Amino acid sequence: MRAGLEDFAVNVRARTPPEFVQRALACDIPRWSAYPDWAPAAAAIARRWGVAKEMVLPTSGAAEAFTLVARALDIRRPAVVHPQFTEPEAALRRAGHDVARVVLGRPFALEPGLVPDAADLVVVGNPTNPTGRLHPAHVLRRLARPGRVLLVDEAFLDEVGDEHSLIAPEMPGVLVTRSLTKAFSIAGVRAGYIVGDPELVARLRAEQTPWSVSSPAITVMRACTSDDALAFVRRGSASLVEARDDLVRRLEALGLWVAPSASPFVLVDTSPIRAGESLREPLAGLGFAVRRCETFPGLGPAWLRIAVRTPDAHARLAAAIASLREGKEGARP
Repeated sequence: MRAGLEDFAVNVRARTPPEFVQRALACDIPRWSAYPDWAPAAAAIARRWGVAKEMVLPTSGAAEAFTLVARALDIRRPAVVHPQFTEPEAALRRAGHDVARVVLGRPFALEPGLVPDAADLVVVGNPTNPTGRLHPAHVLRRLARPGRVLLVDEAFLDEVGDEHSLIAPEMPGVLVTRSLTKAFSIAGVRAGYIVGDPELVARLRAEQTPWSVSSPAITVMRACTSDDALAFVRRGSASLVEARDDLVRRLEALGLWVAPSASPFVLVDTSPIRAGESLREPLAGLGFAVRRCETFPGLGPAWLRIAVRTPDAHARLAAAIASLREGKEGARP
């Protein structure tokens, strides 16, 4: 992202981690001379979800989890539901797999019958990046079956609610990846984890590079599964809904279609402003950074992902988009 632009592109909620995370990291610095041991993090995650420790594997962000799945499991016919975060498919292709794409059209609701019956790995985000679509848990469970691994990326589910998660005491054939990056603003720490079928988790653990999860990541995993952390997330979730509704209202007032979202961002079709063209560069010229979406399978240049901010920030962005519709690009609003 260019310096000096108002940021609607990055999907991390705040610019700095919450104070309780910063305190935990500061207090743990004297122990960083020792090699990391992720067992306490795994125990904390297991307690947070009420599952066995054997079902948990801390990872260096969710990205490592996707690489472990691609390399450790006996996969022959993987399928990825798009539009979604492209790293799971990229990891599968790097590992030499041919990947079937299940590309959803607007409004991006998932119909299990679209997934090939022969798929032995199905990857889906919930809620999905960049659409923000929340797929009902009962729909996702219909994708699980003997002989198939269901991998659900719940990176953005913290701020939606545990009732939508597929994490449970029994998860045959199911793996869930979680990221602490978004809700807790710790992208640089690289902290994530997998919860799922203990036999599958054991295979991933055997593939994992020793000490790939750093001591700072282990510290924040413990801090971010505490009661303070859960209360922090619930407060953020409550404020997110109102702020997202404000953004959606302003975009729809401009005649734009906005995908139904349960995430700290929305996906918007800007083709009524300029059909087939991206507004990313014109908006940058007006001082705003947004996420382009033509890199996501199934989307084109007219689609933008816009992060939820404050009502004042939303008003400034909406005014900038309106000026592009009116052909007034000369000055920042």
